[in-house]
Amino acid sequence: MRADDLKMKTMTQKLPISIDDVRDAAKILDGQIERTPMRHSKTLSAITGAEVWVKFENLQFTAAFKERGALNKLARLTDAQKKAGVVAASAGNHAQGVAYHGRRLGIPVTIVMPVTTPFNKVEHTRAFGARVVLEGHTFDEANAHAQSLRQREGLTWIHPFDDPEIMAGQGTAALEMLEEEPELDTLIVPIGGGGLIAGMATVAKAHNRFLRVVGVEAAMYAGMRARLEGREPKTGGATIAEGIAVKDVGELTERVVRELVDDVVLVEEEHIERAITLFVDVEKTVAEGAGAAGLAAMLAHPAKFAGRRVGLILCGGNIDSRLLASVLTRSLVRENRLVNIRIIGDDRPGLLALVSKVIGDAGANIMEVAHNRIALDVPAKGAEFDILMETRDAQHTQEVIDALGQAGYPPRTN
Repeated sequence: MRADDLKMKTMTQKLPISIDDVRDAAKILDGQIERTPMRHSKTLSAITGAEVWVKFENLQFTAAFKERGALNKLARLTDAQKKAGVVAASAGNHAQGVAYHGRRLGIPVTIVMPVTTPFNKVEHTRAFGARVVLEGHTFDEANAHAQSLRQREGLTWIHPFDDPEIMAGQGTAALEMLEEEPELDTLIVPIGGGGLIAGMATVAKAHNRFLRVVGVEAAMYAGMRARLEGREPKTGGATIAEGIAVKDVGELTERVVRELVDDVVLVEEEHIERAITLFVDVEKTVAEGAGAAGLAAMLAHPAKFAGRRVGLILCGGNIDSRLLASVLTRSLVRENRLVNIRIIGDDRPGLLALVSKVIGDAGANIMEVAHNRIALDVPAKGAEFDILMETRDAQHTQEVIDALGQAGYPPRTN
């Protein structure tokens, strides 16, 4: 054995999980969860300058990878623990994974959620057979109540990430990816508490110690990056990537990431929104904010991945439909396909009809019109029109604006 291979083996033996733990988890999961597809995306490859392969974990029954760790943990409980039941604190995918597989295995499940949890998430979790307890206005308050229930009722605690069996279960996604495409040279993995990347990095380095593992955090929740740099995490904010909006990472997961992960990058909200939109437009699939974080990293840091053979894990698709609609609409604005223009003119009959004709003749579609006669920066005999119009692209938008100017109605864009 080469000296550097021996060093890697010695190092991984000291970590909370090993490749054998992940392989054992894969045996438990076999036939119990979806073996989700991994597909090469020609269009995303062309956009990013890398060879992009996507693992569609949004096709799990609960639409997220969290089932893997939850099932591995639940299946390993003793008969006494299974009979007594389990408890978890979660308002997201972990709750649904534990609830769903708890019901399958006949294990009573209690999920504690903050009272602010959206109604649809509460109902989905109940539909999977869990007892849902709404307590506290923050996750920390809900978590404290879950611990109280654990002690009072003798329940087994199911941690969302900082547990070797959870980490090993999540790592099975990387086993499948590398079985299907063993020549991948980079894995990009979202980081919340670190359970997914800890499991996947364990597999990656056992497969090929030169395989590059890159973690991704939302810029407002850069807990792992802070820990690796020896800083206390300062997190908070309304990120669209709720699934990785974790105040602090796990102790066990940090140990694995520190040893096995090559880099951790941050992404801003704009990149996450663009990634969600690309998954809809290109792959015709739905990604939640956390699920799109890997692609967001490629958009935010293209030089890091150009020319590489990249495996992305689309780790979840549980996004609120209203939020998804907002993201897609904002993308139209960002691409100048949905534009608000203001036209000031004389307040006379037929003016709006003339302006509308110019816009229609130019091939654009008017979505909304607001007519304001009392704005003080408009003459008393004048009026202003705010017109929201839809165009094909930025060039078409400019053509419409030019046509309005030539017709004597030069607009201002808002």
